[in-house]
Parts: sequence; C-alpha cells; structure tokens
Amino acid sequence: MTEWRACRIPIRTRVLTPQDDLVAVVREYCGRIAQAGDIVAISESVVAITQGRAIRAAQVRAGWLARFLCRFPAKHGSLATPAAMQLAINEVGAWRVLAGAAAAALGRLVGRRGDFYRVAGPQLKLIDDIAGTMPPFDDCVVLGPRDPAGVARRIRRETGIEAVIVDVNDLGCVDILGASDGVDRQLVERLLRDNPGGNDDQQTPFVILRPGRFPQN
Repeated sequence: MTEWRACRIPIRTRVLTPQDDLVAVVREYCGRIAQAGDIVAISESVVAITQGRAIRAAQVRAGWLARFLCRFPAKHGSLATPAAMQLAINEVGAWRVLAGAAAAALGRLVGRRGDFYRVAGPQLKLIDDIAGTMPPFDDCVVLGPRDPAGVARRIRRETGIEAVIVDVNDLGCVDILGASDGVDRQLVERLLRDNPGGNDDQQTPFVILRPGRFPQN
C-alpha cells in the first residue's frame, strides 16, 4: 500500500568554511543523490559562512551605542552581546537601529513584540550571536546571507537541483529567504517544520526533499 508523502534526506558534510564554494559543495554532496524533482534545502548560516560573514567577536570594536543597546534584548536573543549589536549597526546604520529600539520600547507598552525588526530591518533577525553556531565558529557572530535568492538560482543553474535557502528553528518556524523558480514554498515549509537538518553536531546543513509516492510504514 502506498501514500503520497515526501522523503527527507539530511546530508552530512564536513565543516564548511569561507574557503568553500557553496555550489561546488552542493554538487559534491548532493549531486549523486538528488533526482529530478528534488529540492535541496540549505541552512542560511552555512550560506553566510561560505560568504565570509562569520566574524570573530574579538575582532569587533563595539561602540558605546552597541554596548548600551545590547542590554535590552533577551539574553538568549541574537543581539545580546556588544559585538552582535555593533555588527547590526554596521549592517543598517545607527539611526535605523535606534528607531527600531524606540519602536520596540513603545510596542512593549501595548504588549506587542517584533517592532524592533519591523523597523530596524528583518535581516537583523538572521544574525546568530556567539554560541549560536558550532565550532570553529562558536566565537563568531554570523550575519545573514547576502542575496539568498540569487544563491538558490545559481545552485539550480549550475547543478540542476532546485534549491531553497531557509532559516528553521526547533519551534516550528520556517523562514524561506530565497528559492529557485521551481520550488513549492508551501511544501518546503510543511516538510521542514520539525527541523530535520542541523548545523551543530549533526553537521547536516543540507536536506534533500523528495516529494513522491512511497510505501506506508
């Protein structure tokens, strides 16, 4: 007996670094496994790391504004250290971060959350603070990836595999940052909701999604 569902294949890789070309890595690890109709879902932090956007916190000179503002996010948040806040300021500018902080303070008065990122910029949500990534990047702040849609299209163009760049957490949140033209976004969100990949000890930053007809267990 069969049913329509999807096979999900986490792909274990070596630790990727800025010296790696992401397209070449996708071809190396997924090229012999992927079939027609498959989609490779790629962790946004790995995309950022291969773009050289993992920055050691010790190398960041945090100004007074960053040291002041980092006191306000929750300690488990992504901008809770001076280095991460300074890099956020570098990304969008001090005035925009200040406007986001003011909006967040006003929003909390009426019980509303998320105003900081709505004003300062949603790309700041993608910053992974120190201890948010695996060694050897556990002393780094990892910024969001540049041009994730362009990255996904390049992977499709050069490997033939449909690609999607995603930010997924263990709370069931799936944020699609960029995708090649043949990707069914609703399907991707449904298949990744339980976060089958992992950038920590699992070392599975790629997950091949294979919709199709498979035997029931």
